[in-house]
Amino acid sequence: MVLSRIWSAFIIIALAVALGKFVFQSGQEQIFSQMVTGKSGDTTFVKEVDSLMLPASVHAQLRNGQDVNWEGHRVAAAGGGTFKLFTLQSTNGVFDTTKDAVNLCIGLIGIMALFLGFMNIAEQAGGVRFLSKIIGPFFSKIFPEVPKNHPAMGHMVMNFSANLLGLDNAATPFGIKSMESLQELNPDKTKATNAQIMFLCLHASGLTLIPTVIIADRVALKSQFPTEIFIPCMIATFVATITAMVIVSFKQGIKVFQPVIVGWVLGITALFTALIVYVRTLDIRGVQLFSTTLSNGLILLIFLLIIAGAIYKKAPIFDAFVDGAKGGFETAIKIIPYLVGLLVAISLLRNSGAFDFVMGGIKAAFAFLVGMHELWMHCLRRYLNRLAEVVLVP
Repeated sequence: MVLSRIWSAFIIIALAVALGKFVFQSGQEQIFSQMVTGKSGDTTFVKEVDSLMLPASVHAQLRNGQDVNWEGHRVAAAGGGTFKLFTLQSTNGVFDTTKDAVNLCIGLIGIMALFLGFMNIAEQAGGVRFLSKIIGPFFSKIFPEVPKNHPAMGHMVMNFSANLLGLDNAATPFGIKSMESLQELNPDKTKATNAQIMFLCLHASGLTLIPTVIIADRVALKSQFPTEIFIPCMIATFVATITAMVIVSFKQGIKVFQPVIVGWVLGITALFTALIVYVRTLDIRGVQLFSTTLSNGLILLIFLLIIAGAIYKKAPIFDAFVDGAKGGFETAIKIIPYLVGLLVAISLLRNSGAFDFVMGGIKAAFAFLVGMHELWMHCLRRYLNRLAEVVLVP
């Protein structure tokens, strides 16, 4: 019910903002077409402006033949000392977004089949139960409703491990499998349990030890320093995860200052600190090589350990893999309607300009806080100077 209200509110807000821009703002005659049939990267003419309205930096970029974005508009010369302003559509319209959702799910079929296949082998070989025993003392404190040695424990460990290695595609099937396992313990199938809420918040915080995918994307986009995100990403996700755990624990009445929880948190903190210290000794190429080698090497090591454990337990390896892979295929197909609904709502919000209003409000709020801080510091300095004059001057 709550999700239905949120989803409906997103669509209503998007349509209301689009209608307001269509009626009261010039240059928005195509906004409804953009929201429905538009494509990412499409340009829409807004207005013509005189060259005197453009700053010198924009003129310099135009003379150098560069693509110019000014105040959210693309600028192009129109001749006669005037310039045309165009808006650039940030995301696909509704129709193409539905295709994107289906293509995304189809793209997930392979990766989900692979990892859920190996997970099924691990379950039959007892590997998931083994992981549950290792992580059990910690998880039993923050997931008190989940029985010890329940498969959900192992599934959540696999999900968090994939996030730690920055492997988003691997974390997705493990996350879905974790929620399915936790749903088996849910007495009310229409309402999320405390364990599901805690897992979702910790998963969303995305504790990342090695941001492999982010570094790879920055390399593909020809970033000059693709690995400089390494340390900030670790610090940001660590703080986000600890904050999420503390807030949800407080809400659910879980005591976070228990020896087991404190010990695990301190251990993870020590690991992150040691890794940061080591990474700072490497050059750019060394950081990139370290991140990709360690993360991909650990994935292959996990595959090897699963196969070795299955051989030791004499489990039917390939049959178990195929059965698990079938589940990955079925899960990828099942999430298509949910993904279509969510992506369409997000597309409407972005193309209507609702996100721009939100971002503008956030910028204004932070600008106000910065201004108040500067004013306060100025008043404090004047007060201290005045105080010094009174004290030091007889």
